[in-house]
Order: sequence, then C-alpha cells, then structure tokens
Amino acid sequence: MKHFPGTPGTLTALVLRLSQCTFAVGSIAAMGTTSSFYGITAFCYLIASMGLQVVWSFVLALLDAYALVRKKVLHNSLLVSLFVVGDWVTATLSLAAASASAGIAVLYFNDAGSCKFGQECQRIRSSNRSPSRWNPFISKC
Repeated sequence: MKHFPGTPGTLTALVLRLSQCTFAVGSIAAMGTTSSFYGITAFCYLIASMGLQVVWSFVLALLDAYALVRKKVLHNSLLVSLFVVGDWVTATLSLAAASASAGIAVLYFNDAGSCKFGQECQRIRSSNRSPSRWNPFISKC
C-alpha cells in the first residue's frame, strides 16, 4: 500500500482523529449547554451520535499514537477495512443527526413563526455574525 496522508498510523492520521474528537466534543458542549435540548429527540440523537464519534475517534487516535511510537504504519487490509466501515457508520450517523437537528431548528425558528425558547434565541443571534437580511433563520427569532 502507498503512504497517503491520513493513512492509519501516521502523524496526519493522529491529528485528524484528534480534530474529529475535538469537534465532536464541541458539538456536544454546544447542545448540552442549552436548557431545552432534552425535550427534542433530534437534539438528543445528535448528542448520542457525537458521543459515539468521540469514542471512535479517541480509540483510533490512541491506535495511531501507538503505531507512531512503534514506528509502524497500519497497512493490514482487515484493520483498514474495519476503519473504513467504522468511519462510514459514524459519518452516516453524524450526518443524520445533524440533518435532523437542522430540520427541527428550521421548523421551530422559521416555520413556527417565532422563537419560544428565549435564551436559545439570544445564543443563536450572538453566534450568527451575518446580517439578518441575508439569513432568514435569524430574522424570525
């Protein structure tokens, strides 16, 4: 096998896995700090999906770190196939969870006509830096 950037057991793979883990933790923190996400199943699904992503990415980051210490590149076809299938499953779950959460957010903030969550509206307004005329999501809040 050729040595592509991000091949399991390389420094690039370790950095990418740690980045995946960090962004998944950031997603969990963003959703977990709201007061009303427990009542919406799609938001809980996002938390669960990102939790799985954290665990998967962290375990593979440990494996990459171990391979770096041992100076081995993981080119076992069975192991690489496991990585591919695991990444495919976590990516599909993450996409589904993010899409469901975005759909619920659009439903509440655009289609329902007004934001009834109070503090969450303020967070969305402050986190979105684009002017409201370009973003109909923020103008309804």
